[in-house]
Amino acid sequence: MENLHLILFIAATFLLAGFVKGVIGLGLPTIAVGILGVVMAPAQAAALLVMPNLVTNGWQIATGAGLKTILLRLWPMLAGICIGTWAGAGLLQQQKDGSATLWLGSALVLYALVGLKAAKLRVPAHTERWLGPIIGIATGVATAATGVFVLPAVPYLQALGLDKDELIQALGISFIVSTLALSFGLVGAGALNMGVAWHSLLALAPALAGQAAGTAIRTRISAATFKMCFFAGLLALGCYLVIRALG
Repeated sequence: MENLHLILFIAATFLLAGFVKGVIGLGLPTIAVGILGVVMAPAQAAALLVMPNLVTNGWQIATGAGLKTILLRLWPMLAGICIGTWAGAGLLQQQKDGSATLWLGSALVLYALVGLKAAKLRVPAHTERWLGPIIGIATGVATAATGVFVLPAVPYLQALGLDKDELIQALGISFIVSTLALSFGLVGAGALNMGVAWHSLLALAPALAGQAAGTAIRTRISAATFKMCFFAGLLALGCYLVIRALG
């Protein structure tokens, strides 16, 4: 009975996380790692996320039309994500006091509040070649320490001036690269093996169901409403991370 309760808890977590991701294009690892942290270690939760992350982000990438253009534009950042994640390998297992999660959540709250006030951050095109790798490395280290792929990649991508669909696709690309890079680190640390991979595969169905429902809502809302939902979602995720770290 205890195992059944755990399975239902995990399924409900991924259903919720998938729904949020469907609406705003992100939030799956943030929500899932946060909630699953109640019943398992962060490294175990991150390992369970591998298959849902790969497939949901693959779906998110496939919904856009400008994949080649976005890849050519973002490859410096994507390369930095890999370098930063591998350089920080093992940080997730070592984190005990939640300080990394606290800082991540605090920064996310600040960014969301700035966005909700309609302040527009912009990255000049000529700075992308050198700024992209720096953002990528910082995101990779944060990913290795927290299992969450949000900062500073999301503010950077949002500041590139992409439209709604381009931003969703760019987020999917960034997250799938982060997932692959983190997976290699988890395998090396022994947190991801065939048994965990199987459990991760089982978590895929509720995540996809939630994402489908969220995507259906996103396709029916305006760009202005999407922007409000996007930053409100980031604010809620940031507050959640802060509360979790302090608790």
